[in-house]
Amino acid sequence: MNETAGTAGTAGAAGTAGAAETAETVGAAETVGTAAGEARVTWYRAADARLVLAAGHGAGGGIEARDLRALARTLPGQGVSVALVEQPWRMAGKKVAPAPRTLDTGWRGIWPALTAPGLPVVAAGRSAGARVACRTAAELGAHAVLALSFPLHPPGKPEKSRAAELLGTGVPTLVVQGGNDPFGRPEEFPEGPYELVAVPYGDHGFAVPKRAATTQEQALDTLTEGVARWLVSSGSLA
Repeated sequence: MNETAGTAGTAGAAGTAGAAETAETVGAAETVGTAAGEARVTWYRAADARLVLAAGHGAGGGIEARDLRALARTLPGQGVSVALVEQPWRMAGKKVAPAPRTLDTGWRGIWPALTAPGLPVVAAGRSAGARVACRTAAELGAHAVLALSFPLHPPGKPEKSRAAELLGTGVPTLVVQGGNDPFGRPEEFPEGPYELVAVPYGDHGFAVPKRAATTQEQALDTLTEGVARWLVSSGSLA
């Protein structure tokens, strides 16, 4: 493993500033070898961490996603170290994500680095990364799962449901879903042993239209505040 200082990319706005803003600006990048290739973990560490939230990216982008950056900016100020995980395929410069089993292999290989601080780890991810977190949570001993923009089904194909992955995590689970997500709107999700926070007007990337009754900043505040409340209510930050 190799750890160096790195600079974060541009993120969408969120409501918390000060020390948390500084935590989001510069992270420590750690290279991790896995059976699927070389991965990278960028750490945004809390001064007195009680928990690690490890978040993987989706199949169409990296850790620059606005939701991942918002969490990296806000949670360290609340006792949560955030680890943003770049899968080997992304590190290798490929534009298309590999098969789910290869994504799972990469995530398994990263896990020892995530548990190294000796703290409980919440497995998180957006879109395809959320599916990985759900599929592997019980096996890896994740404390809980955070599924951002869970792709319940391909756009326009509700009959091809992936609900079984979400319903089978075996640990406390939170879904944060945009109200206009074509991969599954909040009202499409089945009943199950998980909680759900809806982000009004948000699309699959939690972007909101300029004409919406809520701003982009308010949408990200809904996301980060919902996650923070859930971490407390689920006992993760007891």
